[in-house]
Amino acid sequence: MSSTPPELAPLPDEPPPSALVRRVSHLLETGQLVALPTETVYGLAARADRPDALARLAALKGAAESRGWTWHVGTPEALEAFGSLRPLARRLAQRYWPGPLTLVLEGVPAGLERVALDGWTGVRLPAHRGTAALLAAVDFPVVMTSANESGGTPATQAALLARSFGSALALVLDGGPSRLGESSAVLRLGRGRFELLREGLLSVPELRRTAGLSLLFVCTGNTCRSPMAESLARAELERRLAPPGGELSAFGFELASAGLFASPGAPASPLAVEVLGANGLTLSEHRSRLLDERTLAGADRVYALTHAHLEALAQRAELAPGARLELLDPHGEDIPDPMGGERSDYVAAAERITRAIAARADEWA
Repeated sequence: MSSTPPELAPLPDEPPPSALVRRVSHLLETGQLVALPTETVYGLAARADRPDALARLAALKGAAESRGWTWHVGTPEALEAFGSLRPLARRLAQRYWPGPLTLVLEGVPAGLERVALDGWTGVRLPAHRGTAALLAAVDFPVVMTSANESGGTPATQAALLARSFGSALALVLDGGPSRLGESSAVLRLGRGRFELLREGLLSVPELRRTAGLSLLFVCTGNTCRSPMAESLARAELERRLAPPGGELSAFGFELASAGLFASPGAPASPLAVEVLGANGLTLSEHRSRLLDERTLAGADRVYALTHAHLEALAQRAELAPGARLELLDPHGEDIPDPMGGERSDYVAAAERITRAIAARADEWA
């Protein structure tokens, strides 16, 4: 490392002046390296689609491989560049961004081909408002890696960082001591993957609670429509998420069904069992449950099978903050009760529920 220190410039935790934005943008655009503050640790920033900038960054870090570095963004809308599991990623970003969570997602947005790793790309929105504003202002992707040589302790103060890296950096922006002083948690999130790759301030149970949803399906007796909806929803989520061991709880999802006037412990209707069995699903172990206030209050999404159910639920109790009560059919149609009907009535109900689930699942995962 050169002993000549780079220039330091202040970057308070607020949107920077336009002159500084232009300067930083020009340095990064032309392949130079800049140190930026975040709430976790300082980062070394480079333009992600310039091989020369990435080579400089790899040499500075002492890392033999420049792939797998994290795309740092200025707005949460960057998630729209990914196609996989966006609802889960959106819920996590809504809760923890800006903040100390890096999401490693399936997909390689344009310009990040040189830093993605095996088809996965890390992305984070830092909580330092000055840095986020700079990132939002540039029209090219920027990657950052912690300001330390490979295996070293990340820098949390600009002056020490400047002395360590010297003239290899074009500019060091001083945002004061890093507020958290600890690297972000890194979560790999994709089909079949919910893995905490690096521990941080966020635990796996907390991340799962945020990413997933508690879904509750409600009909009258909980012996045909709502248990069919629960089973079909579970199958659709398993198809989309491919959870390890088939456990949707690995992604934070919990599913249940209940009846407004159920006789607790009754088995599912034989025709409901038969119709779903023909699709490879089982209701043979299902036992009806009467809806109680605790179950209702614990749900993030409550789906009624008819308008009458919806009205009864709306009058019954308050939902948890942020929870939603909706008709299962997104087009606003009731799903008729097949109880007492023929097999064809159960087939028709299952088909209606399947279509409704498919539409609703786009909001879930």
